[in-house]
Amino acid sequence: MSRVMLVDDEEGILKALKRLLRVAPCTLGNKSFSLEIESFSSPVLALERARHEPFDLFISDFRMPEMDGIEFLKAVKEVQPDAARLILSGYADLNALVRAVNEVGIDRFIGKPWNDYELLSAIAQSLAHRDLMLENRQLANLVRMEMGEKTPEAIEAERLEAMEPGITQVNWGPDGSVLLDPDR
Repeated sequence: MSRVMLVDDEEGILKALKRLLRVAPCTLGNKSFSLEIESFSSPVLALERARHEPFDLFISDFRMPEMDGIEFLKAVKEVQPDAARLILSGYADLNALVRAVNEVGIDRFIGKPWNDYELLSAIAQSLAHRDLMLENRQLANLVRMEMGEKTPEAIEAERLEAMEPGITQVNWGPDGSVLLDPDR
């Protein structure tokens, strides 16, 4: 099940997107994606939800009152960097498109009104690309481990431990107390 978040300040757009994604198949080649959809008309509330729940794909409107789609997706990228990101827009603003690609790394910029087939295809392509990216990372980590190299996760754990060391070994006394100086 792929989790998708829709963000648009227009309730009618959200309803149309949810209706489409519920009834139309989302496939790429022989791979089919089952979608679990959550929608928000407020990017601020959507961002709060994204801080607590994982999503595979974010689809955001470009122009919204509280924050634009690029700001929203940029904030989401910091919280969930591996999620795919799409922007929907009724405005063909080249500067916004360049900004979205450069700052957010969006997978697609889709115009409103959208073509149902093209939107479903873009969603399936984005989810397939995300799956491939995650699989490649896992395989690269396995190869590193087999070669005796440290994974990026292990390197990050060591870096954090060096910055703020924690207790890695506990020395117990004969009476069950913790010995702070093991030589005593």
